[in-house]
Amino acid sequence: MSFTETIFMTGFPGFIAGRLVERLAKPETQFFLLVQPAFIEKAKRDVADIAERLDVPLENFALFEGDITAANLGLSESDLEIVRKETTDIFHLAAIYDLAVRRDPAFLVNVDGTKNVNELARTIENLRRYNYISTCYVAGKRRGRILESELIHEAGFRNYYEETKYLAEVEVENLKEELPVTVFRPAVVVGDSKTGETAKYDGIYYVIFYYKKAASLLRMINVGNKSVKLNLVPVDFVVDGIAALSKDPQAVGKTIALADPDPLTTAGICDTIAFALTGKRSIVTPPAGLVKWSLNLSFSPAITGLPHYGVPYFFLDQLYDTTESEALLAAHGIRCPRFDEYAGNLVKFTDDHPKLD
Repeated sequence: MSFTETIFMTGFPGFIAGRLVERLAKPETQFFLLVQPAFIEKAKRDVADIAERLDVPLENFALFEGDITAANLGLSESDLEIVRKETTDIFHLAAIYDLAVRRDPAFLVNVDGTKNVNELARTIENLRRYNYISTCYVAGKRRGRILESELIHEAGFRNYYEETKYLAEVEVENLKEELPVTVFRPAVVVGDSKTGETAKYDGIYYVIFYYKKAASLLRMINVGNKSVKLNLVPVDFVVDGIAALSKDPQAVGKTIALADPDPLTTAGICDTIAFALTGKRSIVTPPAGLVKWSLNLSFSPAITGLPHYGVPYFFLDQLYDTTESEALLAAHGIRCPRFDEYAGNLVKFTDDHPKLD
């Protein structure tokens, strides 16, 4: 079969990578999917499902067992030669997405792994685009408005996740002088805005499950605050944005913040969740300092479900500028929905799926 493009992707069968493959799959598109051995059986099931649902030949999907932390990504010489000759587009999503990650695995996967993917990118004979998936949290402990064009800083980081994703993005940023690179920085990714589907209950889901313990009672006290905004984006917006701009020549050399241009305050988010659960909003909002202090008490995680490492993100004074992304996405008819437009769907999904596989 003759293909018009061949996509090499890391991070499959992860939640975002899986959706991105489905979004990009066409009869004329070939996929080279780098899969860790532990996930190869799931990857086989997922590509078979995608192929059947989209009526795309299963032969379009080639699974390569490998690991971004290994030399040449763990590919054999013959496989490496095929990838170098046939790949036209790279999507690098593989990373450890965990705020509590330890230092060594974070550096090994997020930094060294990205360096290895970069080295592969330099050897691709007909590379059209290198799409790297970063995070808005490369801003670390910076405060105030964060421009898409800004990266380098000395403000420090809250954890090794932030630090290593920052260092990895620095490595990719340096490639922009050599290769057609686009960097995507999603904010906090939540479930699908239409179906509510998600693969992991963390972040804002801690708040949802906290209120669900006794919604009618707990919704009266708003555990957010009215001065700090938390930037949430549904996974379908993130995938649509990456898919569209990965093909847009105007995005070459750009860094794109896939963020809500007008996010709700944490108080607004808590009110929205309370309303989705009970049809009523909160009555009182305690001082932010008091809430932060109480959430950091030793016994708080057992009561609220919110781990201590997640607390700072509900009091984070950062605003992600989306000037570049809004202008580019508007041309494709893509906009980020507001949290209050889809919060009910997230809550309903947790009702239907109290536990995830």
